[in-house]
Amino acid sequence: MEEHRHLPDLGHLSTLMAVILLAYATTSFITLPAQDLSIQLPNFYLEIPLSFSTAISFLAAALAAVGSEWLIRDHPHLYQKSTIPHWFLPALSAWAIGVPLGSLEVSASWWLMLGLSGLLLVLVFIAEYIAVDPSDVRHTVSTVMLTAVSFALFLILAVAVRGSDLRLYLSIAILFPASFMVTLRTMQLRLGNPWRFQWALGIALLIGQLGLGLHYWPLQPVQFGLLLLGPAYGLTSIAISIEESQTGRNLWVEPAVMTAAVWLVALFIRS
Repeated sequence: MEEHRHLPDLGHLSTLMAVILLAYATTSFITLPAQDLSIQLPNFYLEIPLSFSTAISFLAAALAAVGSEWLIRDHPHLYQKSTIPHWFLPALSAWAIGVPLGSLEVSASWWLMLGLSGLLLVLVFIAEYIAVDPSDVRHTVSTVMLTAVSFALFLILAVAVRGSDLRLYLSIAILFPASFMVTLRTMQLRLGNPWRFQWALGIALLIGQLGLGLHYWPLQPVQFGLLLLGPAYGLTSIAISIEESQTGRNLWVEPAVMTAAVWLVALFIRS
């Protein structure tokens, strides 16, 4: 099989990153009062906080998804493949950047986090571009990297959600779609098409239920994130093993060990 080494167009990538980072940088210069969207449902009052930083996060996620499409459309070996799988992680990455940035005061640390987040997003775009072509000599590395970044982003979101002290329904509204996207993309990277929507939905529901149960526990944000990360990774790994028709110890040992290790780290974390 012929080996390939392709990278996205540097000009396109630079333009895309400049637009996304500029969108986040505007939050340091523009301050708008937060508004609450209130909805009265039968026996339930729903209040959703809306802020300029929240709007920027969703805008950046949309820009990242569209930008990933723009970059990948130029890949010489795309052929008739769908580009939709390559939208998920860039969009989730751009969205995840906004969660911690929105909870911090603008300072040197804020700008440092923005720079590091931008570097991570660049790596995600490049890895997604490489993942298009299975013949690329770096394809395996890009797949491993994208899988690791997926769960790292989920951890960042879970920690940020806990640290923001959001109400229960808002926390679940963030954690559920995040776990769904991470599981769906990870399984697609490891197994290829078709999409495993049933597995992703089932795992996301379980993680949502776990997040609901842990919401009122006296946990540090990092503890909360790790307690969700362990099962999210373990369940996804088991689902992949089942799809690959593995049995016996190959099915559960590695997921059980990784989940236990992550939970032990969470157990020994102190404030």
